[in-house]
Amino acid sequence: MYRTNTCGELRLLNEGQTVTLAGWVQKVRRMGGMTFVDLRDRYGVTQLVFNEAVDASLCDEANRLGREYVIRATGTVTERSNRNPNLPTGEIEITVSRLTVLNAAATPPFTVEDDTDGGDDLRMKYRYLDLRRHAVRRNLELRHRMTVEVRSYLDKLGFMEVETPVLISSTPEGARDFVVPSRMNPGQFYALPQSPQTFKQLLMVSGFDRYFQIVKCFRDEDLRADRQPEFTQIDCEMSFVEQDDVLNVFEGMSKHLFRNIRGIEIGGPFPRMTWAKAMKYYGTDKPDIRFGMKFVELHDLLKGHGFPVFDSAAYIGGIRAEGAAGYTRKQLDALTDFVKRPQIGAKGLVHARVEADGSVKSSVDRFYSQEVLQQLKIAFEAVPGDLILILSGDNVAKTRRQLGELRLEMGSQLGLRDRNAFACLWVIDFPLLEWSEEDGRYYAMHHPFTSPKPEDVYLLDTDPGAVRANAYDMVINGVEVGGGSIRIHDSALQNRMFRLLGFTDSEAQARFGFLMNAFRYGAPPHGGIAYGLDRWVSLFAGLDSIRDCIAFPKNNAGRDVMIDAPSAIAPAQLEELNLSVLPPR
Repeated sequence: MYRTNTCGELRLLNEGQTVTLAGWVQKVRRMGGMTFVDLRDRYGVTQLVFNEAVDASLCDEANRLGREYVIRATGTVTERSNRNPNLPTGEIEITVSRLTVLNAAATPPFTVEDDTDGGDDLRMKYRYLDLRRHAVRRNLELRHRMTVEVRSYLDKLGFMEVETPVLISSTPEGARDFVVPSRMNPGQFYALPQSPQTFKQLLMVSGFDRYFQIVKCFRDEDLRADRQPEFTQIDCEMSFVEQDDVLNVFEGMSKHLFRNIRGIEIGGPFPRMTWAKAMKYYGTDKPDIRFGMKFVELHDLLKGHGFPVFDSAAYIGGIRAEGAAGYTRKQLDALTDFVKRPQIGAKGLVHARVEADGSVKSSVDRFYSQEVLQQLKIAFEAVPGDLILILSGDNVAKTRRQLGELRLEMGSQLGLRDRNAFACLWVIDFPLLEWSEEDGRYYAMHHPFTSPKPEDVYLLDTDPGAVRANAYDMVINGVEVGGGSIRIHDSALQNRMFRLLGFTDSEAQARFGFLMNAFRYGAPPHGGIAYGLDRWVSLFAGLDSIRDCIAFPKNNAGRDVMIDAPSAIAPAQLEELNLSVLPPR
């Protein structure tokens, strides 16, 4: 054995014991005739001490150690004279009697410490070094604990983990597929799964009535902080269930994770909000309900008073920021610049503040009487000290989205988005379909296998855009952590759905015939949900990006800069695969 103990487990109770530790040198400090070495492994840090007066050659050997050297040290556990309360092992140190260098190390390109001097690109290039940092390792430990708890919870409820294929056929609906050429079938391709959707439905047809899988999925799409080309889902499906059954089971799993991972007890059922209300009051289908600031629509109150911007608008709405009337001109100008950023796209911002005497002072005073402004105050239930912020636009959905971004920004500025506070929500009753003006056709808002609400089926032929989906998303702190639906299990209804989406019967059969044929042999009513494990871990860890809870992530260009992937392949491989590469367009 290279070690008797880890660098995180020794305490004052071990004083006097002879131990052997192995790990990486984090820091070497020379103080007079003493040398102190911080030794690190996955479990923690322990201080080693070398005394020149006791063993000059051993102390000299310690002085030659560099950062990240891999060493083994044997010595006696002794009490530290200057304890370090920030370390679990801070009461003790190891007085070393024997030192072995197991592997010398080059000087690392950045300091392997929590407060590192390495930028994102550098740390991603040397990710194996970055993973030695406690902050990153802690995220992966959290990820591991969450997967253990998920498996434990679902196993106790009779769910079975089943692996589904990674090489499947392409289904070009939604995001782009990653494709894999087949050497044995020239000119034909596999696709990497965007989700195991059809396979888990086939498992329901097969009688495996409670399935789950912690599974890698792949989408060739533009990346953001919460997106990666490969990501991990907690994928689940159940037979003989209705929407409430699915929501109750997975609300229970969420509470189990909060309790066992974060030590937080979530009481009562999660609130449920329709998609229509979420869009009306928050401008997003994933509202952050840790704070209020609901939208107030002002079309009837503010239109027709001679202010051209409002008079020509299709939508006028605002939010009330409690206690923010003291915002300076500079702060208000910064908010205006914020909403005018290209990513948001508003043309401007109108503000009104409620003064101490109850009067209202606005940036459009010359167009509105105090009587109208008082009605504005009433509409918001505003009191002295409150700030009202108003946006307008010629597109209702777009303006609501802009107002939603402003609401989140104000929530952040006012300290209302505490990372350690959690507000959970189910968003339900999504539209089944969304219309593409560009393509002149409907697309499934979730996927083609989502069932319509039973009471809306009659609208499929006359008003498809009004049909609500039997679908639901779980939202925590404004982050969609999971989503699912009750599935179509009737082949006739599934065929109607395919036709609405523009598939001919032959196209539907070519792409999804295996599923339709399976339905002919008795498909039970079924539904499920898929959680984004990466998003959930980053939420629990308080991260801004999911990259820091993935061992080897891609950057925002979809590249792994550590192994330089994707990369070109040799001409001989291309020939073997019957492929040729065109120059970039």
